[in-house]
Amino acid sequence: MTDAPTVPLNFERIQESEMIARAVEFTRTLTRRRNVRDFLPDPIPQQVVTSALEAALTAPSGANRQPWHFVVVTDPHIRAQIREAAEAEEREFYQRRASADWLTALAPLGTDSNKPFLTTAACLIVIFAEKYAVNPDGSRSKNYYTSESVGIATGFLIAALNASGVATLTHTPSPMGFLNAILGRPKNEKPFLILTAGYPAANARVPDITKFPFARSVTRVPAHVQTE
Repeated sequence: MTDAPTVPLNFERIQESEMIARAVEFTRTLTRRRNVRDFLPDPIPQQVVTSALEAALTAPSGANRQPWHFVVVTDPHIRAQIREAAEAEEREFYQRRASADWLTALAPLGTDSNKPFLTTAACLIVIFAEKYAVNPDGSRSKNYYTSESVGIATGFLIAALNASGVATLTHTPSPMGFLNAILGRPKNEKPFLILTAGYPAANARVPDITKFPFARSVTRVPAHVQTE
């Protein structure tokens, strides 16, 4: 340990039965989560979005640099600009950039270049990854494990919204530089993801797909057995 200042850990150890109950309930809630593409325009409570963002900001990050910035967009005019720019990039992707293998992989999801959810859902949360920090004197500070840190924070955000009864969709048109221009973000921030959030439409349907079974994705390393 170094001589860096510390504070007491705020941690509550709970009974095993409660631990299990919480774990099962959290997993049950997440298991029902699906990417949604058909949204209602109904607004969601601002406090729900604020609390979910506060949860995201608790995520661990490389050297505690917290290299992220979240922009909540509800203004219809700005969202229309984002949709227009995103659909332009998506048309390029589907018509020219994407390989045949990539398009085949996407086919079961039924996606195309039309992205109405960008203007119909309650709000967009645009997530930026800070490639480097700009200090008050204009100098730069290096950030560490930026993509990993922002990815973890994004996962926290999605889980928090889902637990609050908000449907989401991750959207990553490529390239996404238009987001810096539309939202006035500095050049040291790279668009990471557009998260669409809101209530699903009453007739919303999702692709008939499944997740891999537990055993395919998880390996338990057995305790070491000492041999002579």
